[in-house]
Amino acid sequence: MTSSENKIHRGAMSFHAGLAAEGCVARDYERRGFTIADQRWRGKGGEIDLIVQDGDALIFIEVKQSRSFDRAALSLSEAQRRRIYNSAAEYLGTQPRGSLTDVRFDVALVNGQGETQIIENAFGHG
Repeated sequence: MTSSENKIHRGAMSFHAGLAAEGCVARDYERRGFTIADQRWRGKGGEIDLIVQDGDALIFIEVKQSRSFDRAALSLSEAQRRRIYNSAAEYLGTQPRGSLTDVRFDVALVNGQGETQIIENAFGHG
């Protein structure tokens, strides 16, 4: 396998691992009684992995997958956090209550064994 083929293979593996992690997290929220409003929502500023309905409120969820929970948590950068805020603001523009909608930002960590750890309100109020 050439270097570029290896890079493409690793990228495809990472993409599919990310999809599997997002599916695992979506099922976790559904088991707890939440409704999935959107998955992999893409706006002008970026993508939000999961958007969950909690009554009249929305939960924006960033899914991070790695071999361990610690590695997954460390992979969330400040730039990604800003992208998530900007994308959430754009998404709220499509909602009946707009920016008056109650929101929360969670980070869902998925380790190499497929176990999940949810950090609710991970960003506080930004």
